[in-house]
Amino acid sequence: MEPQHTSSPGFDNTSRRLRLETLVRLRWLAVAGQSVTVFAVAFWLHFDLPVVASLGLIAALALANISLSLLFPPTHRLKPLAASGLLALDLLQLAALLFITGGLANPFAPLMCVPVIISFASQPLRHSIGLMALAVVAVTVLFLSPFPLPWFSGEILNVKPLMQVATWCSVISMMGFAAFYAYRVSQEASLLADALAATELVLQREKHLSQLDGLAAAAAHELGTPLATISVVAKEMERELGQDERFGEDVQLLRSQSERCRDILRRLTSLPSESEEHMRRLTLSSMMEEVMAPHREFGIAVELIETKTQEPEPLLSRNPGILFGLGNLIENAVDFAKSRVVVFVGHNQDTISIVLEDDGPGYSLDILARIGEPYMTTRTRPDSAGGLGLGLFIAKTLLERSGAKLRFENRAAPEPGARVSVIWPRQRLDISSTK
Repeated sequence: MEPQHTSSPGFDNTSRRLRLETLVRLRWLAVAGQSVTVFAVAFWLHFDLPVVASLGLIAALALANISLSLLFPPTHRLKPLAASGLLALDLLQLAALLFITGGLANPFAPLMCVPVIISFASQPLRHSIGLMALAVVAVTVLFLSPFPLPWFSGEILNVKPLMQVATWCSVISMMGFAAFYAYRVSQEASLLADALAATELVLQREKHLSQLDGLAAAAAHELGTPLATISVVAKEMERELGQDERFGEDVQLLRSQSERCRDILRRLTSLPSESEEHMRRLTLSSMMEEVMAPHREFGIAVELIETKTQEPEPLLSRNPGILFGLGNLIENAVDFAKSRVVVFVGHNQDTISIVLEDDGPGYSLDILARIGEPYMTTRTRPDSAGGLGLGLFIAKTLLERSGAKLRFENRAAPEPGARVSVIWPRQRLDISSTK
């Protein structure tokens, strides 16, 4: 039950493009911060600082911001290349400002990491790597800055080359770590959002299918009145034209077909009332038989084993999410089983449990810790290419929404295969206990 995808997850989707207004606001924050720093250093601390050159670089950033605001609407979303270009300009502007104010001796040198982090959090990986390479070059050039760090008038603060090498190493290492962290967090958030959207679509589809019987009854009710009118008119026409050689046969056919339609609608109308209990409420064993039935035609034996107890069998309300989730787990077990899948169903006063076991290859140890994550292959075997893991993620999400706790593990040696346990508090599912 793996959903189909027209494209792989990534950052090229229009909805994930960086919005221009976001960059503009970040730039205004940079302009304000740089301006306050320059004025504080020059006019409050009275350090020797190239004020004109520094304010010129800040003004250039502000002018670029104003131009972008005038040329494009605030809701404009930047293509990856354009966004990376703007971030590169921000990086070079900051590098130039640091270059004339001491280079790596400037305590604000770690700010060179900011554009790189923004890029790794929002842009395609190839663009972000290119920006990071530019940042490494810029930081290296800062090491060669001939300009002294602004200090008190008449004093020169000499920063030893070894200290600048240490600063270079710290900036580069911080840039790499922060960029990797931002990329991983952003990628996982994006995959999770896509998977949850797919989950909602699947749940809507299952709910739609479960409501078709109600729609059929409503349609039968609405069509009943006009069809009754057609039947009355057909009877009148048959009485008048029944012996007519030209129209008699057509009139009789019209009446017989209208009666047939009435019979069909009568059955549709009575269907919900006759089978409402079956369609809306079902026992635990009936639900499992319904879930297992579609998977018994693939050459794999699918067996149901019920654990008998003194407690009455739970009565459940039909839940499309639970039906889909359990069906997906059984399908996954059938896909990897060699010959047999066993479903153990049990219940007691407090819990309802369903345990699925197959005789396939089981889960590898490195997968068990991450199982259920979207876009991750859960199990592989030589004759199977494996999946994205999205179907299993959807099943896990839907079952957990219903109150279940899931545990994935391998069967105890020497038995091969995997085991999935699904356990609910009985009060969450058993509607007979709430009466």
